[in-house]
Amino acid sequence: MAVNTDPGIQMILDNVQVVVASEGGSLEFIELRDGRLTVKYHKGVNEECPECVPDHELVEQMFQTSLKTYAPHVRDLELL
Repeated sequence: MAVNTDPGIQMILDNVQVVVASEGGSLEFIELRDGRLTVKYHKGVNEECPECVPDHELVEQMFQTSLKTYAPHVRDLELL
């Protein structure tokens, strides 16, 4: 998912993508503007294990935790 020139954000997007893709989900980078990162989360489906699919809150938590370490210049996250 090479969509961003910021290496810290790109690493976060790539790492979270691995987690959500394992259950059929995906991420879509929308924009990074004025310290605000906007990403769309397309939730996957796993009929055999619905609880295995990361929910919106878990994905947001993964981003928030990673942003503190790898992209502290991002002040706000909007996960759609």
